[in-house]
Amino acid sequence: MRKYWWVFKIALADRFVYRADFFLSTFLRFTPIITTIALWSAVYAGGDRKLIGNLTYGDMVSYYLIVMIARAFGSMPGLAGGLAHDIREGELRKFIIQPVNYVIYHLHLRMAHKSVYFVMATIPYAIVFWWCRGYLPGWPALVQWLPCLLSLVFAFFLGFLINMAMGLLSFWFLEVTSFMFIFMVSQYFLSGHQFPLTMLPAGLREVVTYLPFAYETFYPVMLLLGKCDQAEAWRIILGQAIWISLLAGVVAVGWRRGLRRYAAYGG
Repeated sequence: MRKYWWVFKIALADRFVYRADFFLSTFLRFTPIITTIALWSAVYAGGDRKLIGNLTYGDMVSYYLIVMIARAFGSMPGLAGGLAHDIREGELRKFIIQPVNYVIYHLHLRMAHKSVYFVMATIPYAIVFWWCRGYLPGWPALVQWLPCLLSLVFAFFLGFLINMAMGLLSFWFLEVTSFMFIFMVSQYFLSGHQFPLTMLPAGLREVVTYLPFAYETFYPVMLLLGKCDQAEAWRIILGQAIWISLLAGVVAVGWRRGLRRYAAYGG
């Protein structure tokens, strides 16, 4: 595993090369929350209902604030597309002939990226959360800290495995851009990023919340909001662990079978 530690350190150093650009781009990612707060303010003010999807206006603002944290763990921009590029252009062959596991290699790259991101995002997070402090429910209860932290870590692995599985489609399809677009739109909707899944009709919500996308964003957010009791919190952790195991199996099988089809053209 020592070689992967070096991969992590090199990727960490690489992320710090353009610190100003990385910090600015990180800071600008927080600007849409202003529009979101203004939008939901108008929605609640324009209707007679004080609850939408079992959430008050304060809950809704808190939800979108904490979604930023959950998505910071689970989002993997460029991972599926990068794998598709490596397969299509023949770049994958350099990993095949080296004593490096491609999946574990990229796992450490993403761990380095997330480490730098949270260092750079500390100030923007502090500013945004201080500005919206009146809406936040406060810190989770002490007994909820462990499941809350575990849910965020598991959200990272879920996001990684989901995107890796999607990228593996390139072993069977020459062009996967359309698949990627459908996947990103579906993930944005089904994960609870676009709006809380509690707003869905009961029957549809029952189906959607069993999918891995909900365990990637919606459930960690509800845990951090304090909307789950202790027993439910551990059921969520168990659900995440089950999906991680299943997706890890899908990635392992897809990788082995995909390599049998790989021709290594280009590069």
